Amino acid sequence: MARKTEKDKKPQKSQIVAFKVEDELAEFLDKLPNKSEFIRKAILAQFAMNCPLCTGTGVVEKGIHDHFTPVIAANHTRECEKCKTAVTFPMTVDAAPPADKERVKQFLHGGPLYCAKCYPAAPPCHDCGWHVMMEKVAEHFKIAHSH
Repeated sequence: MARKTEKDKKPQKSQIVAFKVEDELAEFLDKLPNKSEFIRKAILAQFAMNCPLCTGTGVVEKGIHDHFTPVIAANHTRECEKCKTAVTFPMTVDAAPPADKERVKQFLHGGPLYCAKCYPAAPPCHDCGWHVMMEKVAEHFKIAHSH
């Protein structure tokens, strides 16, 4: 087995947080392969949006899963915001090729989706770093930076 280099190591967590849960939730968490990672992801997900299928629980009923799996598989393309070319996107940033990670991350986090050709042509926002076409900058600031 190869040794991990400094680059391969994950950043160490420095704080422990504890909280009480119902018995059923504790049993569910104990069955997970990595309880801490699941909890971290669930907390981070709350800062974004709840999934319309699982409503933030991270689990869907089998019927919902079986119904929507082919729907999702058949609908993973969208037009490029600029050139209107069909762009296929993965369901996670990790599934994107290394060269496309930032472009896909922008879309998955709620930003515009551009094809690989148009993404570098759209300048990055000085506040958030998202690439936005010049004609959409005002709209972007209203939506993303109007806190």
